[in-house]
Amino acid sequence: MINIKNLNKYYGTTKVLNDISLTINKGDIFAIVGHSGAGKSTLLRCINGLEQYQEGSLQVNNNEVKTLKKDKLNNFRKNVGMIFQHFSLLERKTVFQNVALPMEIWKYSKEEINTKVLSLLKLVGLEEKRESYPGELSGGQKQRVAIARALTLDPEILLSDEATSALDPNTTSSILNLLKKINKDMNITIILVTHEMEVVKQIAQRSLLLEHGNIIGLDVTENLFLKPDDKMKEFLGEIDVVPNSGINIKIYFPKDNTNQSLITKMARELDMDFNIVWGKLEEINTHIIGNMIINIKDEQKEEVCSYLINKNIIWEVL
Repeated sequence: MINIKNLNKYYGTTKVLNDISLTINKGDIFAIVGHSGAGKSTLLRCINGLEQYQEGSLQVNNNEVKTLKKDKLNNFRKNVGMIFQHFSLLERKTVFQNVALPMEIWKYSKEEINTKVLSLLKLVGLEEKRESYPGELSGGQKQRVAIARALTLDPEILLSDEATSALDPNTTSSILNLLKKINKDMNITIILVTHEMEVVKQIAQRSLLLEHGNIIGLDVTENLFLKPDDKMKEFLGEIDVVPNSGINIKIYFPKDNTNQSLITKMARELDMDFNIVWGKLEEINTHIIGNMIINIKDEQKEEVCSYLINKNIIWEVL
């Protein structure tokens, strides 16, 4: 659906996106992640044609975005919904009127608008708020209105630019669950820009990590968190605190392997004791993954490493 190859974007002489290449498939929930200034919102705006890129290719449904002329670009954007951090609702219009606005601009009939808007308000759980004004709504309700408005023209793609950043954790979770439902029930491709790692963990099937316009990670989300490389560890602010003596081995547990009693079996079969330094499990997009650090004596290293290799366990010596 979306193919990006060797894309470069400049502001003046400053390169803000450097050699970006990736593919986003239809039906994906894809996260673009980075700290402030990483270039994630710029990349998102290139996807919907709000920003021009100078080099490389960005195709959506086989359309090169930067070559689209005005009429084709307007029709293209009709197929791409957008939700924002600060909702962008019109304060003097009711909930119904805010959701109806895109359809009014595109000259839909009143009957079509009424039917569509009411169905979308039901989808986002705001039927009873149709005559309310934005000032009477909570932050989460405002974002639900914005999501409904983004869906009025039946887009194939929904872009979310920091859409949960202004919300509390419980409200964020409810909005993400709504987005997952939309993705599943309507088969809409969702691309999220965020700096919140909990958002990525809860919803993203695949993720791109950007730093100063460069890709530092691109993979299935579980893989990025399971065994992060040095760049990913720096991005996450993770530091492995381990004993100075002995050998420290970090063992990784992919999805579907977290319930294995590996350490107990290894201790029993090798007839040796280990010091468990620390471990953790976390949920990534409905799957449980984890890791554990054990500390062993120097003379136990060869035997333990051979055991882990034979059992096809993911591990590393720290």
